[in-house]
Amino acid sequence: MLFNSFEFIFVFLPVMFIGYYILNRFNFSIAKVWLLCGSLFFYSWWNPIYLPLLLASIFVNFFIGIWLTKIQVGIQKKAFLTLGILFNVSLLGFFKYYDFLVENLNYAFGANFNVLHLILPLAISFFTFQQIAYLVDSYRGVAKERNFLNYALFVSFFPQLIAGPIVHHSIVMPQYMDSNNRKIHAENIAKGLFIFSIGLFKKVAIADTFAIWATTGFGSAETLTFFDGWVTSLSYTFQLYFDFSGYTDMAIGAALLFNIKLPTNFYSPYKAVSIQDFWRRWHITLTNFLTHYIYIPLGGSRVHAARIYGNILIVFFISGLWHGAGWTFVVWGMLHGIASVIHRFWSKAGFRLPTLLAWFVTFQFINATWVLFRAPDFTTAMQVLSAMVGLNGVQIPSIMNARLGLGLSDEWLYTFTLMDDLIKLGLFLIGAFIITVFLRNSNQLTEKLKPTPLHALFAVGLFIYAALQLQKISEFLYFNF
Repeated sequence: MLFNSFEFIFVFLPVMFIGYYILNRFNFSIAKVWLLCGSLFFYSWWNPIYLPLLLASIFVNFFIGIWLTKIQVGIQKKAFLTLGILFNVSLLGFFKYYDFLVENLNYAFGANFNVLHLILPLAISFFTFQQIAYLVDSYRGVAKERNFLNYALFVSFFPQLIAGPIVHHSIVMPQYMDSNNRKIHAENIAKGLFIFSIGLFKKVAIADTFAIWATTGFGSAETLTFFDGWVTSLSYTFQLYFDFSGYTDMAIGAALLFNIKLPTNFYSPYKAVSIQDFWRRWHITLTNFLTHYIYIPLGGSRVHAARIYGNILIVFFISGLWHGAGWTFVVWGMLHGIASVIHRFWSKAGFRLPTLLAWFVTFQFINATWVLFRAPDFTTAMQVLSAMVGLNGVQIPSIMNARLGLGLSDEWLYTFTLMDDLIKLGLFLIGAFIITVFLRNSNQLTEKLKPTPLHALFAVGLFIYAALQLQKISEFLYFNF
């Protein structure tokens, strides 16, 4: 079930909302069971065959977590933590990376191992990382949960189950247990519907429009020229942002309807003036996970410079591999790691770029590396990047020449095929640029929201426009990760 679908918006979400608060008047435990059953139904809507996998993961991690809280210190406690991490990593590794590993072994050694053609279970990358964090927090004494219902709800709560944000037990479970959150709060309802409407609009009206141009461009990469290449790359850059941040907005909004405040996952990442700044703004909960559960345990910044740089590269290698079982993702992650190493060295040496230039360099790097993130293979990625630097010719669309009266001869012109309406394309690119770089983000707007008729009209307008487009339903990009 998709957030941007009729069944979710007009059936599932209202039924869950009404049922939860009615049941809360009688018994809180029954209300939690209602929320858990609804979340499991939500998960199994795509493919019920993987519901047992999610439940098995929840059971195993819950009981390992109990053992970790019972054992005080010693080798036995470390053994249980290691067992729990290995279980989660093995689960993720088998379903996400088995075929990738076998294909590479077959290629490298001329072997003929069977490829299983496994279908990636929905949300496995997210709920395994979330539970690894829980186990480590249990080991450290930060988290403790002995109620299975509470734990199962913590993992499977439907707004954040599929694509995050990655949440911590110590942040969300106290909110469930707060008796004040068991009744309707008008402010949370207003803020939830407000940011949900913004997220729905981002996905349906903006991301899905850019998706058409990005898909067309990457599908015909071998024919792209300079203008096409930039349209293709920028279309995907904006599609990815509005798609994933739109999902997160909708997740935050849906959770607020139940008085649960999920952590911020995006904070204007295209305003970043360095690669480090970008990762403090993009997929924040993943960055926090990689920092606290991988980078810092490796020694973080407390070791000598060579090890620090090595730790950074390890973190970004894992980040790339987490995003996808493919060499393009690995290279994408390593490029970000190398850029982070260069930035750290540059900063330690005391060098600084003017803010505008620093933003420009950062944005161009992000835009170029998203090509690798999107491309199905290196050949396609290099075709798009080659077009962007003019290796496939620098020509102007003939329709632009005619509209602007440039008077260029035919040798400088070509037929632009990504779309017919260049004005619409230009307006979307300029509009997306203004929204992501100059305007306040949805989190800022929601935090400072003091509901007025104007705010209501704004949210209703976005919602109605997006709802009218729901016949063209598309999945969110991060469902593939």
